[in-house]
Amino acid sequence: MIEKKTCIVVIFFALLIVVPSVRADWPEIRGPFGDGHVSAPGNTKPIGLPLRWGENENVKWKTEIPHRGWSTPVVLGNQIWLTTATTNGNDFFAICVDADTGKIVFNQKLFHCDNPEPLANNVNCYAAPSPAIEQGRVYVHFGSYGTACLDTSNAGIIWQRNDLPCRHYRGPGSSIILFEDLLMLTMDGVDVQYIVALDKKTGKTVWKTDRTAIWNDLGPDGKPFREGDCRKAYSIPLIVNVGGKYQMFTPSAKAMYAYEPKTGVELWKVRHICYSSVARPLFSKGLVMMATGMPKLEMLAIKVDGQGDVTDSHVVWRIGKAVGRIPSPILVDDLLYLISDDGTVTCLEVATGQQVWQERIRSNYYSSPIYGDGRIYFFSNLGKTTVLKAGRTYGVLATNTLENGFMASPAVLGKSLILRTKTHLYRIEESATSSGK
Repeated sequence: MIEKKTCIVVIFFALLIVVPSVRADWPEIRGPFGDGHVSAPGNTKPIGLPLRWGENENVKWKTEIPHRGWSTPVVLGNQIWLTTATTNGNDFFAICVDADTGKIVFNQKLFHCDNPEPLANNVNCYAAPSPAIEQGRVYVHFGSYGTACLDTSNAGIIWQRNDLPCRHYRGPGSSIILFEDLLMLTMDGVDVQYIVALDKKTGKTVWKTDRTAIWNDLGPDGKPFREGDCRKAYSIPLIVNVGGKYQMFTPSAKAMYAYEPKTGVELWKVRHICYSSVARPLFSKGLVMMATGMPKLEMLAIKVDGQGDVTDSHVVWRIGKAVGRIPSPILVDDLLYLISDDGTVTCLEVATGQQVWQERIRSNYYSSPIYGDGRIYFFSNLGKTTVLKAGRTYGVLATNTLENGFMASPAVLGKSLILRTKTHLYRIEESATSSGK
């Protein structure tokens, strides 16, 4: 009897060892670590990401995506999920693509709006916020037009919300993130500005916190901002464990904030004069780096051990040249890489903000870069990808081009790049022939 029980225990533990836990390759817009890195810190094992590609080189498949969307794909197992919407903003969809074949498996219509607000620009669209995915569930978001949780096995709706108000004015843009049992939504519009956490299992509101910026609607010259712009933002939170306690960093109009993510309590803030912040924050060695927005775009490095208004006490450094408003920066070791919207790459020391080098790679950039295999990949709105060697010396490793250009940020599946252009989704992977060259 004892031998039988021992055998069962051995088999049980063997199964635990053999069967790996299911983890998303690319669970949200900035990947598994929230910072654009493909591998965990300290992991130097080569991934095998492609270095060169084109329409006729290293394309495993190419699939046309209906309607229009700038959301970054999320990847789990053999599924790739992304969102799209009609160009007039009437109908909103979640799409699932088979990662092996590129075929569209599900195309689920989720929301309808009879009178969407016009976008008022040619940069955004109605399906810009990126989804998030975990085992069995994918979460999609279209700002105030609707948020939903779907069953990944059949695209069935588990829950949905379309009762969270926000006048986006130029279209929704803030992507969602997951934290423990919470789904975080950023709703910075021209009428209301707040962060809300939903129970990811039910969709019910757990907490809601209004922004505490002081609104005077004036620019640095003392003149009013354009109607509607001065209170909005499109940022994505970053949640970090700081000394055993979590902080959620989130830029917004007129201020940058840190919140306690489980309760929504505001911990500290830094005031500024800008609006329309987009880039996601980064954290390293006690500093969070956040970009302000328009019209005085700056990158600030802030100590995170403060309380209350720390504008005059916790800003370690700031720079105001060649900062990206839309594309997020990326950190590699002790260096911070910025890509400006018009294609200037700047390498800075994290601790001091001192410039190491600066070069132009041209074109315009709305997509955020990724890092893997010692390389940084930058994706332009004209379809050009510039691959740079990470380090204190500037070096271009490759330049690649696909049709129609990038608005969405890239995703990664194993050693493949999952790239969404304005019209298509690609799986880019080095073939045996090209890798053997």
